[in-house]
Amino acid sequence: MQLKDKKILVTGAGGFIGSHLVEELVKKGVKVKALVRYNSRNDWGKLEELQDDILSEVEVISGDIRDAYFCQRIAKNIDLIFHLAAAIAIPFSYIAPSHYVETNIIGTLNILESALKNNIQKVIHTSTSEVYGSAKYTPIDENHPLSGQSPYSATKIAADKLAESYYCSFSLPIATIRPFNTFGPRQSARAIIPSIIAQILLNPKKINIGSTHPVRDFTYVKDTVDGFIKVAESHKTIGTVTNIGTGIGVSVEELFHTICKLMDKKVKFSKDIKRIRPAKSEVELLICSNKKAKQLLNWGPKFSLEKGLIETIKYIEKNINKYKSDIYNI
Repeated sequence: MQLKDKKILVTGAGGFIGSHLVEELVKKGVKVKALVRYNSRNDWGKLEELQDDILSEVEVISGDIRDAYFCQRIAKNIDLIFHLAAAIAIPFSYIAPSHYVETNIIGTLNILESALKNNIQKVIHTSTSEVYGSAKYTPIDENHPLSGQSPYSATKIAADKLAESYYCSFSLPIATIRPFNTFGPRQSARAIIPSIIAQILLNPKKINIGSTHPVRDFTYVKDTVDGFIKVAESHKTIGTVTNIGTGIGVSVEELFHTICKLMDKKVKFSKDIKRIRPAKSEVELLICSNKKAKQLLNWGPKFSLEKGLIETIKYIEKNINKYKSDIYNI
């Protein structure tokens, strides 16, 4: 599928990954309708950081995917939907689980139903590596069992299965992409990498982090966006799930020391109990098998962890005023 000639809707466009996806689509000459969550401030989230020549080419609309009627309207005359809108912060899902049910499950249902009724040519549904839970084996391929170890992951599993059901029951052309721990410029301080960097910049003597032993597969945002586009372009992805990750596992403690080295800082860390997940909820090990992505899409990561971290550090240094590192962001 050639995206250039398509009218595309991106939900969650005001978010970290969504804003990068919108930016790349515009650079490819694609007509993009970008959905951001309605607020009275007319705040477009991370889209506000796009260059004027990029943003001027985007049709930005405000709304809420939890409203079925709204979803029906915005899907009219659309060829393809990238569905990224979701409630994502795991700690907040312990506090407000119904918000995650309403957004991730009901919201996804509304998008799927709207796509079906409007004869959308393809839907790219966004999953997360968190649905796998702590790895039973590594690297984790798409056949790995799913485990709802947090309300967040449970609602994403439900959303993934709804997407699967609309393909199986109604032949909706849908492909699911499952990114592993994306990072990069514009990511909020709720994530571990910007949290560490911002704290070091503002308090270089000592920083707070949670558990240091969990292992993650950190994927730079430009590689993740490349995966989104390749999944959208390929007819082979319809009805399937595709992992996007580097295949390299890094512990939080290793990550901390790598960031300190790149920033040329000698910093100590303290474990903050507020940042530690409940024991049974902590996902200990996530390492991606990207074999399917390589074979099916010819996708592979172009950015090493270090190269991606350097770009992220540069961004946060220039935008440190946007980070409240003295507050634990859940």
